[in-house]
Amino acid sequence: MRIDRIVPQFVTSFPSELESGVLYVSATFSTTAHACACGCGREVIAPLSPAQWVLTFDGTVSLRPSIGNWGLPCRSHYVIDRGHIRWAGSFSAIEVRRNRESDNRALDAGRPSMKRPWWRRFVSFVTRRQSVTKY
Repeated sequence: MRIDRIVPQFVTSFPSELESGVLYVSATFSTTAHACACGCGREVIAPLSPAQWVLTFDGTVSLRPSIGNWGLPCRSHYVIDRGHIRWAGSFSAIEVRRNRESDNRALDAGRPSMKRPWWRRFVSFVTRRQSVTKY
């Protein structure tokens, strides 16, 4: 059954069976989990980071951006907003692809570049540091 409200439960690890209407929040693993709000019962995982999802807790819970379950058969799409499920429209295949590409760019921007070997990055860092400390 489709739900319209969700409550947070702060946990260290997720239970083996997710209860409908509960957003499990693990600060230890910076991740949330919940049973899909459409009622299909599938597990939905949302990693917390500025480049992925951001959780706000003020007694109720909000999760941004939206949850787009494009890999699930239900293809549900919603926002968790102050404990309410706000249903959103479906995305076309092209919109899903563009959204995933945008997500990947945001994630890559937060990772250190691996194009240069670690030792070149280190030498560059030391060189910059020495030029700053010289009189």
